[in-house]
Amino acid sequence: MQKKWQVVNFAFQAMGSPCHIQFYASSQRQIDLAKQQVNRCLARLEQRYSRYLSDSLISRINRSAGLGKAIPIDLETAALLAYADQCYQDSEGLFDVTSGVLRQLWSLEKTTLPSAAELDRVLPLIGWEKVQWTEHSITLPLVGMQLDFGGIVKEYAADSVAQLLRNLEIHSGVVELGGDVKIIGAQPDGQGWPVSIRDPRQPDQVIVSLNLKSGALASSGDYERFQLIDGVRYSHILNPKTGKPVSGLRAVSIVSEHCVVAGSLATLAMLKGEQGLAWLQENQLDFFCCQNDGEIYRTL
Repeated sequence: MQKKWQVVNFAFQAMGSPCHIQFYASSQRQIDLAKQQVNRCLARLEQRYSRYLSDSLISRINRSAGLGKAIPIDLETAALLAYADQCYQDSEGLFDVTSGVLRQLWSLEKTTLPSAAELDRVLPLIGWEKVQWTEHSITLPLVGMQLDFGGIVKEYAADSVAQLLRNLEIHSGVVELGGDVKIIGAQPDGQGWPVSIRDPRQPDQVIVSLNLKSGALASSGDYERFQLIDGVRYSHILNPKTGKPVSGLRAVSIVSEHCVVAGSLATLAMLKGEQGLAWLQENQLDFFCCQNDGEIYRTL
């Protein structure tokens, strides 16, 4: 007997972003269990990795900076650190999870550019190579150093939620966390899921429409968080080597098998600045990008 599928739409807030999950389920018990476990999974990840929670693991690590104190970590955190290390090595230091300290100089509330003296004060606190870590513990050696998983954890959460739903025998659905998308599987009739990319300067306008049966899409750009100082738009994506906002690309979206990979590649393309497009093309990625002059390039 053929199963009777019920489509479920689950909208909620998590990780500071509006989120939406849509999936097909075969019973109310499956639906209730899925919602319960998704909420539990995301709450657990926020409790570990949110810099906004004073009692999170990341906050405890950051408070220990310069004290010579090793903070115990579990295998999941060690795996995220290993991925951060891989991103740092592959990007030649551009993707650096210790660069969040630059927010002190470029927060959205600031109305003036940081001085050279302020940059000189903060830049020595950046450098993944300074961090001492093993699969069991981590030590930040300098007072003021910070870890920030902001460029990884939301995308990792999307992958985690998709796997959780698959474990509950849900094989058709889409997870969207703050604009980053992970496909669980095609719809029961074999059709993909519609996914749209919006214009970075006119967010009510769709400029790319995709139909995905698998994989993930993640985006990075200057369109949601930026500063406007003296009429100039400054991206929230900051180069850890210069301490200054990147320029060159307005937005990048990448399709990959895993959301965490798509997200880190999109961020790295933004960090490449004027060389971002050439880097995307050279690496033969499935991408959409919009340059600062509004020119659009895509392989999607």
